[in-house]
Amino acid sequence: MAKPTDADLNAADLNAFDITDAEAAEINRIAHPLVADPAPDANDDLVRVQATPDGLVFVTLNRPQKKNAFDAATIAALHEAFETLHGADHVRAVFIRGAGGTFSAGADLGWMRDAADWSESENRADAMGLAAMLKALHDVPALTVAIVEGAAMGGGAGIVAACDMAVAVRGTRFAFSEVKLGLIPATIAPYVIEAVGARTARALFLTADVFDAEAAKRFGLIGHVLDDAGQIDAFVADFSAAVRACAPGAMGEAKRLVHDVAGRKLDHGLMEDTARRIARARVSAEGQEGVRAFLDKRRPNWAE
Repeated sequence: MAKPTDADLNAADLNAFDITDAEAAEINRIAHPLVADPAPDANDDLVRVQATPDGLVFVTLNRPQKKNAFDAATIAALHEAFETLHGADHVRAVFIRGAGGTFSAGADLGWMRDAADWSESENRADAMGLAAMLKALHDVPALTVAIVEGAAMGGGAGIVAACDMAVAVRGTRFAFSEVKLGLIPATIAPYVIEAVGARTARALFLTADVFDAEAAKRFGLIGHVLDDAGQIDAFVADFSAAVRACAPGAMGEAKRLVHDVAGRKLDHGLMEDTARRIARARVSAEGQEGVRAFLDKRRPNWAE
């Protein structure tokens, strides 16, 4: 597979965002991982998972020397982390970010070089690893929040799309650059299309344009733009305080409700399904505690 050159990144796309030559060179290096020289991992802790007693979990891609590009081992570590969270009933929110100021540059250089020599069946088996990881993230019962800075390219942007919501620091760059390498963003497509819609996905996938955080917000890929990285801690603190008022089990059921109802025909079967769900919630331990706390003008036990 031939290495892309700097000319592969459309200069007109970069000029639209007033990007300097130095920034353009950096974006090109991130957008096309084959350009970047390999760098050793600092340690074997590819993904860090930290949890707080009140139900907050922080999942951090930890390959800063490679701008958190992922390979099969990193994908497997992410998959394991997300699968573990499926059974964590007390978790309210999961924050996902990259170490070192970059969310993810996409695919790792060595991984891409290896894949170029694999057969179609070997590539299919490998791609299923990424597909399974994204599905595991999508299905985490808790609210998942991507905190994006630096760059989120290709599969990195796919992780952002697979989260329930995302915020990005102003100046963050995004791209689905696969077609510039003769590839397609196949495994991430379901999540990107769900996030931005089919028409926008076609434009982003087929042009491989680099776009900034403000454009990502307009497209629906992220929900809020932070002015700088210094605002991340305050955002996490404020957001965490807000979700502590919410019952963890109800949050999971509400998320499952969206997954199950989206796209269904509004008929009697759907009406019965939703009626069963609210009835079950009303008699649940959380439902009983929440309503009684409201009537008694006190905090429910999960918010104390």
